[in-house]
Amino acid sequence: MKNSHSASYAAAGVDVTAGYEAVQRIKPMVESTYIPGVMGTLGGFGGMFAPDMAGMKKPVLVSGTDGVGTKLRLAMLLNKHDTIGIDCVAMCVNDIICGGASPLFFLDYIACGRNDPARIAEIVAGIAEGCRQSECALVGGETAEHPGVMPDEDYDLAGFSVGIVDEENIIDGKRLSTGDVLIGLGSTGVHSNGFSLVRKVLDVEHTDLTSPMEELGGRRLGETLLAPTRIYVKAVKALLKAGVDIHAISHITGGGFYENVPRMMTDGLTARIDLKTFPKLPIFDLIQRKGNIPERDMYNTFNMGLGMILAIPAVQAERALSTLTDAGENAYQVGSVVSGSDGVELVK
Repeated sequence: MKNSHSASYAAAGVDVTAGYEAVQRIKPMVESTYIPGVMGTLGGFGGMFAPDMAGMKKPVLVSGTDGVGTKLRLAMLLNKHDTIGIDCVAMCVNDIICGGASPLFFLDYIACGRNDPARIAEIVAGIAEGCRQSECALVGGETAEHPGVMPDEDYDLAGFSVGIVDEENIIDGKRLSTGDVLIGLGSTGVHSNGFSLVRKVLDVEHTDLTSPMEELGGRRLGETLLAPTRIYVKAVKALLKAGVDIHAISHITGGGFYENVPRMMTDGLTARIDLKTFPKLPIFDLIQRKGNIPERDMYNTFNMGLGMILAIPAVQAERALSTLTDAGENAYQVGSVVSGSDGVELVK
Protein backbone atom coordinates (compact mmCIF):
# COMPACT_ATOMS: atom_id res chain seq x y z
CA MET A 1 0.00 0.00 0.00
CA LYS A 2 3.06 2.26 -0.24
CA ASN A 3 1.53 4.31 -3.07
CA SER A 4 -1.89 4.69 -1.42
CA HIS A 5 -2.46 8.07 0.20
CA SER A 6 -4.96 10.90 -0.07
CA ALA A 7 -4.37 14.38 1.32
CA SER A 8 -7.98 15.29 0.62
CA TYR A 9 -9.35 12.30 2.54
CA ALA A 10 -6.94 13.04 5.40
CA ALA A 11 -8.20 16.62 5.50
CA ALA A 12 -11.72 15.21 5.91
CA GLY A 13 -10.56 13.23 8.94
CA VAL A 14 -9.63 9.81 7.53
CA ASP A 15 -5.92 8.98 7.41
CA VAL A 16 -5.52 5.85 5.31
CA THR A 17 -1.80 5.67 6.10
CA ALA A 18 -2.65 5.26 9.79
CA GLY A 19 -4.77 2.29 8.80
CA TYR A 20 -1.86 0.71 6.97
CA GLU A 21 0.40 1.27 9.97
CA ALA A 22 -2.15 -0.39 12.24
CA VAL A 23 -2.29 -3.44 9.96
CA GLN A 24 1.48 -3.82 10.12
CA ARG A 25 1.39 -3.60 13.92
CA ILE A 26 -1.34 -6.20 14.35
CA LYS A 27 -0.24 -8.70 11.70
CA PRO A 28 2.03 -10.76 14.05
CA MET A 29 -0.73 -10.83 16.69
CA VAL A 30 -3.28 -12.05 14.18
CA GLU A 31 -0.97 -14.74 12.85
CA SER A 32 -0.30 -15.96 16.41
CA THR A 33 -3.92 -17.16 16.51
CA TYR A 34 -3.77 -19.28 13.38
CA ILE A 35 -4.87 -22.89 13.68
CA PRO A 36 -5.17 -25.66 11.07
CA GLY A 37 -7.79 -24.59 8.56
CA VAL A 38 -6.71 -20.98 8.11
CA MET A 39 -6.13 -20.13 4.46
CA GLY A 40 -4.10 -17.10 3.47
CA THR A 41 -3.12 -14.25 5.76
CA LEU A 42 -4.17 -10.75 6.75
CA GLY A 43 -4.96 -8.39 3.89
CA GLY A 44 -7.38 -10.34 1.72
CA PHE A 45 -10.92 -9.25 1.00
CA GLY A 46 -12.36 -12.19 2.92
CA GLY A 47 -11.03 -14.45 5.64
CA MET A 48 -10.91 -18.08 4.49
CA PHE A 49 -11.13 -21.16 6.65
CA ALA A 50 -11.31 -24.85 5.67
CA PRO A 51 -12.80 -26.76 8.63
CA ASP A 52 -11.80 -30.34 9.34
CA MET A 53 -15.07 -32.26 9.22
CA ALA A 54 -13.54 -35.73 9.31
CA GLY A 55 -15.66 -38.10 11.37
CA MET A 56 -18.67 -35.80 11.42
CA LYS A 57 -21.92 -37.22 10.07
CA LYS A 58 -23.74 -33.90 9.64
CA PRO A 59 -21.65 -30.82 10.49
CA VAL A 60 -23.57 -27.79 11.73
CA LEU A 61 -22.16 -24.26 11.81
CA VAL A 62 -23.01 -22.18 14.87
CA SER A 63 -22.50 -18.42 14.84
CA GLY A 64 -22.47 -15.68 17.45
CA THR A 65 -22.00 -11.92 17.43
CA ASP A 66 -21.73 -9.42 20.26
CA GLY A 67 -19.94 -6.38 21.58
CA VAL A 68 -18.55 -5.12 24.85
CA GLY A 69 -21.12 -2.43 25.61
CA THR A 70 -20.35 0.46 27.91
CA LYS A 71 -17.52 -1.40 29.63
CA LEU A 72 -15.52 0.36 26.93
CA ARG A 73 -15.86 3.55 28.95
CA LEU A 74 -13.78 2.00 31.75
CA ALA A 75 -11.02 1.17 29.26
CA MET A 76 -11.05 4.77 28.05
CA LEU A 77 -11.02 6.25 31.55
CA LEU A 78 -8.09 4.03 32.56
CA ASN A 79 -6.40 4.32 29.17
CA LYS A 80 -6.00 0.55 29.19
CA HIS A 81 -7.12 -1.14 25.99
CA ASP A 82 -5.24 -4.46 25.90
CA THR A 83 -7.89 -6.62 27.60
CA ILE A 84 -11.17 -5.28 26.23
CA GLY A 85 -10.70 -7.46 23.15
CA ILE A 86 -10.77 -10.56 25.35
CA ASP A 87 -14.24 -9.49 26.45
CA CYS A 88 -15.38 -9.17 22.85
CA VAL A 89 -14.20 -12.67 21.94
CA ALA A 90 -15.60 -14.14 25.16
CA MET A 91 -19.08 -12.78 24.57
CA CYS A 92 -19.21 -14.55 21.21
CA VAL A 93 -17.43 -17.86 21.84
CA ASN A 94 -19.08 -18.48 25.23
CA ASP A 95 -22.43 -18.30 23.44
CA ILE A 96 -21.26 -20.69 20.73
CA ILE A 97 -19.97 -23.30 23.17
CA CYS A 98 -23.42 -23.36 24.82
CA GLY A 99 -24.54 -25.34 21.78
CA GLY A 100 -21.57 -27.68 21.98
CA ALA A 101 -19.81 -26.06 19.02
CA SER A 102 -16.05 -25.55 18.94
CA PRO A 103 -15.20 -22.02 17.76
CA LEU A 104 -13.31 -22.00 14.46
CA PHE A 105 -12.68 -18.37 13.65
CA PHE A 106 -13.40 -14.81 14.72
CA LEU A 107 -13.70 -11.42 13.01
CA ASP A 108 -13.70 -8.01 14.71
CA TYR A 109 -15.11 -4.58 13.92
CA ILE A 110 -13.60 -1.46 15.48
CA ALA A 111 -15.24 1.92 14.92
CA CYS A 112 -13.22 4.92 16.08
CA GLY A 113 -13.23 8.68 15.87
CA ARG A 114 -9.57 8.69 14.84
CA ASN A 115 -7.32 5.79 13.91
CA ASP A 116 -4.53 5.68 16.47
CA PRO A 117 -2.37 2.73 15.31
CA ALA A 118 -0.85 2.15 18.74
CA ARG A 119 -4.25 1.98 20.42
CA ILE A 120 -5.69 -0.22 17.67
CA ALA A 121 -2.76 -2.57 18.25
CA GLU A 122 -3.58 -2.67 21.98
CA ILE A 123 -7.20 -3.55 21.27
CA VAL A 124 -6.27 -6.27 18.77
CA ALA A 125 -3.72 -7.70 21.22
CA GLY A 126 -6.65 -8.48 23.52
CA ILE A 127 -8.70 -9.92 20.67
CA ALA A 128 -5.80 -12.19 19.72
CA GLU A 129 -5.40 -13.32 23.33
CA GLY A 130 -9.12 -14.14 23.47
CA CYS A 131 -8.82 -16.16 20.29
CA ARG A 132 -5.86 -18.11 21.66
CA GLN A 133 -7.77 -18.82 24.87
CA SER A 134 -10.73 -20.14 22.86
CA GLU A 135 -8.57 -21.99 20.31
CA CYS A 136 -9.97 -20.16 17.31
CA ALA A 137 -8.35 -18.07 14.59
CA LEU A 138 -8.63 -14.34 14.03
CA VAL A 139 -9.12 -14.35 10.26
CA GLY A 140 -10.06 -10.75 9.58
CA GLY A 141 -11.65 -7.55 10.72
CA GLU A 142 -12.43 -3.93 9.95
CA THR A 143 -11.28 -0.67 11.49
CA ALA A 144 -13.48 2.26 10.48
CA GLU A 145 -12.76 5.91 11.20
CA HIS A 146 -15.87 8.01 11.90
CA PRO A 147 -14.71 11.65 11.97
CA GLY A 148 -17.50 14.02 12.86
CA VAL A 149 -19.62 11.13 14.14
CA MET A 150 -17.48 9.96 17.06
CA PRO A 151 -15.05 12.02 19.19
CA ASP A 152 -11.41 11.35 18.29
CA GLU A 153 -10.70 9.29 21.42
CA ASP A 154 -13.88 7.19 21.32
CA TYR A 155 -14.25 3.75 19.84
CA ASP A 156 -16.66 0.84 19.75
CA LEU A 157 -15.86 -2.82 19.42
CA ALA A 158 -17.88 -5.78 18.17
CA GLY A 159 -17.12 -9.25 16.90
CA PHE A 160 -18.45 -12.28 15.12
CA SER A 161 -17.50 -15.94 15.51
CA VAL A 162 -18.36 -19.23 13.84
CA GLY A 163 -18.05 -22.69 15.35
CA ILE A 164 -18.86 -26.24 14.30
CA VAL A 165 -20.54 -29.26 15.89
CA ASP A 166 -21.85 -32.57 14.60
CA GLU A 167 -25.64 -32.43 14.63
CA GLU A 168 -25.93 -35.46 16.89
CA ASN A 169 -23.72 -33.72 19.48
CA ILE A 170 -25.61 -30.42 19.68
CA ILE A 171 -26.36 -29.37 23.26
CA ASP A 172 -29.91 -28.06 23.17
CA GLY A 173 -31.63 -29.14 26.39
CA LYS A 174 -33.68 -31.90 24.79
CA ARG A 175 -32.20 -34.49 27.17
CA LEU A 176 -32.81 -32.45 30.32
CA SER A 177 -34.68 -34.25 33.07
CA THR A 178 -35.60 -33.76 36.70
CA GLY A 179 -32.72 -34.68 38.96
CA ASP A 180 -30.02 -33.35 36.65
CA VAL A 181 -27.34 -31.52 38.60
CA LEU A 182 -26.43 -27.89 37.93
CA ILE A 183 -22.72 -27.01 37.84
CA GLY A 184 -21.69 -23.36 38.04
CA LEU A 185 -18.41 -21.97 36.71
CA GLY A 186 -16.95 -19.03 38.58
CA SER A 187 -16.73 -15.63 36.91
CA THR A 188 -13.88 -13.11 37.06
CA GLY A 189 -16.21 -10.28 38.03
CA VAL A 190 -18.86 -8.23 36.26
CA HIS A 191 -17.71 -9.59 32.87
CA SER A 192 -19.28 -7.46 30.08
CA ASN A 193 -22.88 -6.86 31.10
CA GLY A 194 -24.68 -4.41 33.35
CA PHE A 195 -22.11 -1.63 32.98
CA SER A 196 -24.63 1.12 32.40
CA LEU A 197 -25.92 0.41 35.92
CA VAL A 198 -22.38 -0.04 37.27
CA ARG A 199 -21.25 3.29 35.85
CA LYS A 200 -24.28 5.04 37.32
CA VAL A 201 -24.16 3.69 40.87
CA LEU A 202 -20.38 3.86 41.21
CA ASP A 203 -20.16 7.22 39.41
CA VAL A 204 -17.05 6.02 37.58
CA GLU A 205 -16.51 9.35 35.83
CA HIS A 206 -15.72 11.02 39.17
CA THR A 207 -14.62 8.12 41.40
CA ASP A 208 -11.06 7.13 42.28
CA LEU A 209 -10.47 4.06 40.12
CA THR A 210 -6.81 3.50 40.94
CA SER A 211 -6.50 3.30 44.75
CA PRO A 212 -6.72 -0.06 46.56
CA MET A 213 -10.08 -0.69 48.25
CA GLU A 214 -10.51 -2.70 51.42
CA GLU A 215 -13.96 -3.82 50.24
CA LEU A 216 -12.34 -5.42 47.21
CA GLY A 217 -9.61 -7.20 49.14
CA GLY A 218 -7.04 -4.56 48.31
CA ARG A 219 -7.79 -4.51 44.60
CA ARG A 220 -8.39 -1.28 42.72
CA LEU A 221 -11.89 -0.51 41.53
CA GLY A 222 -10.78 0.13 37.97
CA GLU A 223 -8.85 -3.11 37.56
CA THR A 224 -11.69 -5.05 39.20
CA LEU A 225 -14.29 -3.67 36.81
CA LEU A 226 -12.02 -4.05 33.79
CA ALA A 227 -11.11 -7.69 34.56
CA PRO A 228 -11.74 -9.55 31.29
CA THR A 229 -14.65 -11.91 30.84
CA ARG A 230 -13.67 -15.51 31.48
CA ILE A 231 -13.68 -17.74 28.42
CA TYR A 232 -15.17 -21.17 29.12
CA VAL A 233 -14.47 -22.92 25.81
CA LYS A 234 -11.59 -25.09 27.05
CA ALA A 235 -13.54 -26.02 30.19
CA VAL A 236 -16.54 -27.28 28.23
CA LYS A 237 -14.28 -29.10 25.77
CA ALA A 238 -12.53 -30.80 28.71
CA LEU A 239 -15.88 -32.02 30.03
CA LEU A 240 -16.89 -33.41 26.65
CA LYS A 241 -13.51 -35.10 26.26
CA ALA A 242 -13.95 -36.66 29.70
CA GLY A 243 -17.25 -38.17 28.60
CA VAL A 244 -19.49 -35.91 30.65
CA ASP A 245 -22.97 -35.87 29.13
CA ILE A 246 -23.84 -32.17 29.12
CA HIS A 247 -27.59 -31.73 28.75
CA ALA A 248 -27.76 -27.92 28.64
CA ILE A 249 -25.60 -24.81 29.12
CA SER A 250 -26.41 -21.20 29.95
CA HIS A 251 -24.02 -18.28 29.52
CA ILE A 252 -24.93 -15.80 32.28
CA THR A 253 -24.83 -12.44 30.52
CA GLY A 254 -27.18 -9.43 30.44
CA GLY A 255 -30.36 -10.21 32.32
CA GLY A 256 -28.49 -12.32 34.87
CA PHE A 257 -30.01 -15.53 36.20
CA TYR A 258 -33.65 -14.67 35.60
CA GLU A 259 -33.21 -14.08 31.88
CA ASN A 260 -30.49 -16.55 30.91
CA VAL A 261 -31.05 -19.70 32.97
CA PRO A 262 -34.62 -20.27 31.66
CA ARG A 263 -33.17 -20.26 28.13
CA MET A 264 -31.48 -23.60 28.86
CA MET A 265 -34.63 -25.16 30.33
CA THR A 266 -37.38 -26.96 28.40
CA ASP A 267 -41.13 -26.86 29.04
CA GLY A 268 -42.08 -28.13 32.49
CA LEU A 269 -38.58 -27.91 33.94
CA THR A 270 -36.99 -25.35 36.25
CA ALA A 271 -33.46 -24.79 37.48
CA ARG A 272 -33.43 -24.60 41.27
CA ILE A 273 -30.25 -22.80 42.34
CA ASP A 274 -29.05 -22.61 45.93
CA LEU A 275 -27.36 -19.23 46.41
CA LYS A 276 -25.38 -20.54 49.39
CA THR A 277 -23.41 -22.95 47.20
CA PHE A 278 -21.15 -20.39 45.50
CA PRO A 279 -19.43 -17.19 46.62
CA LYS A 280 -20.84 -13.81 45.62
CA LEU A 281 -17.88 -11.70 44.56
CA PRO A 282 -17.09 -8.55 46.59
CA ILE A 283 -17.64 -6.26 43.59
CA PHE A 284 -21.34 -7.20 43.58
CA ASP A 285 -21.71 -6.40 47.29
CA LEU A 286 -20.17 -2.99 46.57
CA ILE A 287 -22.48 -2.31 43.63
CA GLN A 288 -25.55 -3.40 45.58
CA ARG A 289 -24.67 -1.29 48.62
CA LYS A 290 -23.72 1.84 46.68
CA GLY A 291 -26.82 1.71 44.53
CA ASN A 292 -29.21 0.41 47.18
CA ILE A 293 -30.23 -2.20 44.61
CA PRO A 294 -32.77 -4.90 45.56
CA GLU A 295 -31.32 -8.40 45.54
CA ARG A 296 -33.85 -9.49 42.90
CA ASP A 297 -32.56 -6.80 40.55
CA MET A 298 -28.95 -7.85 41.14
CA TYR A 299 -29.69 -11.42 40.05
CA ASN A 300 -31.68 -10.06 37.11
CA THR A 301 -28.74 -7.95 35.90
CA PHE A 302 -25.40 -9.50 36.85
CA ASN A 303 -23.73 -12.92 36.90
CA MET A 304 -23.15 -12.55 40.68
CA GLY A 305 -20.10 -14.83 40.54
CA LEU A 306 -21.17 -17.52 38.05
CA GLY A 307 -20.43 -16.94 34.38
CA MET A 308 -21.82 -20.23 33.10
CA ILE A 309 -24.18 -22.94 34.36
CA LEU A 310 -24.33 -26.50 33.01
CA ALA A 311 -26.85 -29.28 33.54
CA ILE A 312 -25.50 -32.83 33.69
CA PRO A 313 -26.65 -36.25 35.00
CA ALA A 314 -26.32 -36.45 38.79
CA VAL A 315 -24.13 -39.56 38.56
CA GLN A 316 -21.50 -37.56 36.66
CA ALA A 317 -21.29 -34.64 39.08
CA GLU A 318 -18.08 -35.78 40.79
CA ARG A 319 -16.33 -36.45 37.49
CA ALA A 320 -17.41 -33.07 36.13
CA LEU A 321 -16.20 -31.14 39.16
CA SER A 322 -12.87 -32.95 39.13
CA THR A 323 -12.40 -32.33 35.41
CA LEU A 324 -13.22 -28.65 35.77
CA THR A 325 -10.84 -28.23 38.69
CA ASP A 326 -8.08 -29.85 36.65
CA ALA A 327 -8.91 -27.41 33.84
CA GLY A 328 -8.33 -24.46 36.18
CA GLU A 329 -11.94 -23.55 36.84
CA ASN A 330 -13.65 -22.65 40.09
CA ALA A 331 -16.63 -24.99 39.81
CA TYR A 332 -19.56 -25.50 42.17
CA GLN A 333 -22.54 -27.84 42.39
CA VAL A 334 -25.20 -25.15 42.65
CA GLY A 335 -28.54 -26.91 42.34
CA SER A 336 -30.68 -29.25 40.30
CA VAL A 337 -33.38 -29.46 37.66
CA VAL A 338 -36.89 -29.82 39.10
CA SER A 339 -40.42 -29.82 37.77
CA GLY A 340 -41.90 -26.36 37.34
CA SER A 341 -42.77 -23.63 34.92
CA ASP A 342 -40.72 -20.70 36.27
CA GLY A 343 -37.53 -21.58 34.41
CA VAL A 344 -35.36 -20.63 37.36
CA GLU A 345 -35.84 -20.57 41.13
CA LEU A 346 -33.28 -19.01 43.44
CA VAL A 347 -33.27 -20.27 47.02
CA LYS A 348 -31.20 -19.50 50.12
